[in-house]
Order: sequence, then structure tokens, then C-alpha cells
Amino acid sequence: MEELDGDNRVLLRARGITKQFGERKVLDNIDLEIKQGQILTLIGPNGAGKTTLVRITLGLLSADSGSISQRRNLRVGYMPQRLHIKPTLPLTVARFLRLGGHQNDAVIADCLKKLHVPHLVDQQMVEISGGELQRVLLARALLRKPELLILDEPAQGVDVAGQAELYALIDEISAEQDCGVLMISHDLHLVMSATDEVICLNHHVCCHGKPEQVSNDPAYLDLFGARTAENIAVYTHNHTHEHDIAGAVIPEEGKD
Repeated sequence: MEELDGDNRVLLRARGITKQFGERKVLDNIDLEIKQGQILTLIGPNGAGKTTLVRITLGLLSADSGSISQRRNLRVGYMPQRLHIKPTLPLTVARFLRLGGHQNDAVIADCLKKLHVPHLVDQQMVEISGGELQRVLLARALLRKPELLILDEPAQGVDVAGQAELYALIDEISAEQDCGVLMISHDLHLVMSATDEVICLNHHVCCHGKPEQVSNDPAYLDLFGARTAENIAVYTHNHTHEHDIAGAVIPEEGKD
């Protein structure tokens, strides 16, 4: 993996990434670039190669051809698509967040508070809901103080209201910490309004650009359909109230 010049805002750059498994070409000549403070979203159907591309950018998988360059000593926070914990394993949220690092209780509590789930700190991991688990996985990624945050299907298992709140949090985190975000999704609802740039991937780059450009691109419309594209492109998450983890509106007096 090559080093980028640390004097610019580019965090990671991929050029000409190609990957094949057996006879199946999963990625074909993929380019992407992520900058500080930018939210870049990969969209595409299941099996389009999104997670494979992320694994290559993380150095967990080798490309057959192409190159990855990143800022020197880049700190990356990664939120996986799923996490399996044995039902019999006693593991609290606080203990889980301390694994792989030396975070103290105050730092963990503050991080959970920012994600609106401070009450989870002493709960067992196997007892929390799918939406709560996503917040905990995001907290674990944030505890690394990342310059680049990589999120693989962050809203998986979360209802629509919870998705809106989660995407708003991601936008807030990116702005506050000036970190880049590479977000992967196959669920199009809300995603197009929660990103700066979109890459539509289906083994190759079908189209890319600003959300309003991509949502009107013929390749995007051909892949997802004009009706679906219309429903997504017009939505902007700009209401003034907030939702709790279950999706209910938080009263003003109930906010922290």
C-alpha cells in the first residue's frame, strides 16, 4: 500500500482495482477517492462487489490489479456489516467497547451519550436490539478517533425512522471530527440525501457524482428504476425534532 502526500485533504485513493474469484469478476477497474470531511457512499445491488472493495481498501484482501494509496499513519474506524456473538457469552457493552484498546469508562460513556444510547453501557450484548447494536458498533469505530470512518451497511436491521437518525448522526460526526466517511449500502431509502458523493457500483462503476446527478443518470435509472429513484432523490432529512433508538420523537425536555 502506497503513501499519499499528507499535505492535502485526500485520505485514501484507489485506482484501477480489479478482483476476480474463480471465473467471476467481482470488481472491474474501480477508482475512488475519499477526502477529509467528505461522505462517500457506495450503492448497488446485493453481490455488486461493495464489501469486497471495502475489504481491499482496508488491506484485508488483495486486489488482482490496481493500487491503493492512503495518508501516512491513517487512523481508520471500521463498522462491520454484522457481528455474531454466542448467546451464552457474558459480555457487556462496556466490556465489548474496551476490547482491542484501553478506553476508560468515562470515554466510553461519553461516546455512547453522543450516540444517544448511554443506557446500554452495562447491558449484555446479546440482549440489545438490532438498532442498538448498530449504535454500539459505530461507537467502537469512533473510539479509535478515526480520520477515516468505514461503515458497511450501518443501517442494517434499523427501521426507517431509526435510519434517518443514524444517518444524521453520521453527518454530524463527519462535520465535528472532520473525518472522511466511506459508507456502503444496498438500501437506497434515505441514503441519497445523506451523502456528498455517490458511486453506483455493479462490479464496475455504473455512474458517480453528486446525489442529484447520480439519481438522474441513465445507468442508475436502468439499475434501480425511475420510480425508486424519484422516491429517494426528493427526500431530505431536515426536520428539527429527533428520534430515539426505537424511532419515537424525543420531547424537548427529554433531550440531553
